[in-house]
Formats: sequence, structure tokens, C-alpha cells
Amino acid sequence: MTKRQACSEPEPYDFSKQIGHLLRRAYHRHLAIFQQNASDPQLTSVQFATLCALLDDGPCSQAELVQITAIDQATIRGILDRLKARNLITMSPASNDRRKVIASLAPTGRATLDSMIPCARRITELTLAGFNPAERVAIHYVLDKIINRTDP
Repeated sequence: MTKRQACSEPEPYDFSKQIGHLLRRAYHRHLAIFQQNASDPQLTSVQFATLCALLDDGPCSQAELVQITAIDQATIRGILDRLKARNLITMSPASNDRRKVIASLAPTGRATLDSMIPCARRITELTLAGFNPAERVAIHYVLDKIINRTDP
């Protein structure tokens, strides 16, 4: 093999070094930290995000929640069912379209958020433990760039 051939040969594929695998592992680590530090052990991170969306944006349809949270339609339906079963949200038909269902934060949902938000701040700190301020800015920048990239 010539030196030129050796330089053009691709490195062996190592799945453990691929961005998708690394992102998945980082997400699983964050989820473990979330579950260990949540004030409500039954509350999942996507349920928490949904409650936060309802707090920030007010009553929303399922389609609006999909847009706000980036949780797919099939998943958001199950999340809303579980939150309703726990009396954390209420569901009612829209006044202008009886086929459309609107989710609203219930008082018990607001109380859950009041106890959970300080935990969520701690969860973020634990997830980013060991990162210096510049690395924290960099990880947010890089993740935002991945998420909001517009080319195919």
C-alpha cells in the first residue's frame, strides 16, 4: 500500500464516536439525572416540558403543543392523557371548534411546577457539572445550531 492510499483510506467505523450515539448517551444521562432529582418521581421530562409550555403559553391545542415542545403528535396525546389522569391539566373543547381539544394547566399542575422548577434548575446544573462557563455557552450554541439548521 502506498502512502497516498493509506491517507485516503477511511478510518474504521466506530459507532461509539458518532454524533447520534453521543447525543443519545448524553440525553440518557440527563434523563437519569432528571429522574433522580425530580420533586415528583412520577413526572417525566416530556411531561414537565408540556406543563412548562402550558404555563408559558397558556391553554393550547394538541397541535400547538406539538409545535411548542417538538414532541410528536402521537406522543403528546399520551402525555396529555397521563397528565389529565393525574389532574395536572384539564381538557376542554375549543369554544370556536368543538372538535379541537384545549389543554390547560390545573391548579395541581401549577403546584407541581412550583415544586419542580427549582429541581429543574438543579438538574441542569448537575447535567452540566464540570463544564466551565465557556463550555456551557459552547454546548448551548452547538446544540442550537444542530436543532435550527435549515439545510437538508
